[in-house]
Amino acid sequence: MRARDRDQEGLTLWQTIVSTAAAMFGVQKNENRIRDFSKGKPHQFIIAGLIGTALFVLVVVLVVQVVMRVAGQ
Repeated sequence: MRARDRDQEGLTLWQTIVSTAAAMFGVQKNENRIRDFSKGKPHQFIIAGLIGTALFVLVVVLVVQVVMRVAGQ
């Protein structure tokens, strides 16, 4: 694949996931932010953000459940 074709492509699934996770933690690189705004599509980041948020909430609930069970014994 030529470099010009790669420049015109959108983001890969992995790039979208990593960019969304980095943005959630507030550590997104400026270089990646510029790439995201120029190549990414909003629906990719919306879906990744919703899934990431749901996973975060699920992990917090599971941790609380484990702590409650351990503290109750």
